Amino acid sequence: MFKKLLRALFTILGAILGYGVFLLLGFWMEESGMNVDETFSQGEQAVIGIFFAIIFGIIFFRLTPLIRRQSVKVADNIEDDLRGVSANDLFIGVIGLITGLLIALLITQIYVSITNKYVYTVITIITYMILGYLGVVIATKKGKEMLALIVSNRGQAAKDPIFTKGKKKHEGIPKIFDTSVIIDGRIAEIMKTGFLEGPIIIPEFVLVELRHIADSSDSLKRTRGRRGLDILNKIQDEYGIEIYNTDNEKALREIPEVDVKLLKLAQMMNGKVVTNDFNLNKVATINGVSVLNINELANTLKPVVLPGEEMTVHLVKQGKDNSQAVAYLDDGTMIVVEDGRKMIGKTADINVTSVLQTSAGRMIFGRLKTS
Repeated sequence: MFKKLLRALFTILGAILGYGVFLLLGFWMEESGMNVDETFSQGEQAVIGIFFAIIFGIIFFRLTPLIRRQSVKVADNIEDDLRGVSANDLFIGVIGLITGLLIALLITQIYVSITNKYVYTVITIITYMILGYLGVVIATKKGKEMLALIVSNRGQAAKDPIFTKGKKKHEGIPKIFDTSVIIDGRIAEIMKTGFLEGPIIIPEFVLVELRHIADSSDSLKRTRGRRGLDILNKIQDEYGIEIYNTDNEKALREIPEVDVKLLKLAQMMNGKVVTNDFNLNKVATINGVSVLNINELANTLKPVVLPGEEMTVHLVKQGKDNSQAVAYLDDGTMIVVEDGRKMIGKTADINVTSVLQTSAGRMIFGRLKTS
């Protein structure tokens, strides 16, 4: 019943549209210098008008099933799109639509001089559609940037520090945190010093990954995940950083891997990824994404150990070779001691022979000190 009623409505709509096209053609013929009343009698004009109405009615009658199927698809797509739209974006879009319609209202006043009401109606509808659409697009795409610009301009009068509690800095290159750097925890102390500038971005999918790690059946992973959540809460409380919702980004929703999402988001925002993941660092370099590696920073700030210096270490396990033993500094730096296997479990004095420093960390090589 509903399908038949819908088909009837579309048929009537097509007939009305056909008659409107007939009137529009008559207007154009009059404008081109042809006298329609002299060329066609009133009866002939009526027959032609009815003919146009019937033709368009038949066309819409035949197209109704296709239009209905496409309408269902469009409705489903709109529903899917709205699921990923936040309330803020929806509000900004409505404001943009209203603004566009108001501008269209002012512009259509120019068309008042058009005598033909059909032409006036068509032009007016087109104007409203175009400006309404532009209003929504501009507001949703550039609304956040304009709001950030307004906020930053207001804040220029006051000399605020780079990070203040409950506030975010909107200028500078965005810094996007990954899961590993949050779990590591050192980023909180780095932020405390004020060396990081620009907006801090913590994507929503990073929070989801932290939750999964915290709920892991593996006790070690579970501990690391909970530590990451604690660090994240600390960062939010002290610096007012919010979780960045990426659900409305179609390009990100189609990517399953978190690291790939992170790099894609950095490319979209022209930002830098803050991490201590060696592999992510390499992949980011290949993709042309700038990276701030916490391990590189820590290695740069470490006291330099020179070959020939003496150290006292506690050997804890066997190395890769049978004759080697391994020790660790308090910061986790690995020390490989040649011919130290016999001293495993004991404290020994060694002479540093070489130091290997990479973005993944630093390794110190040495030999047992001979008396």
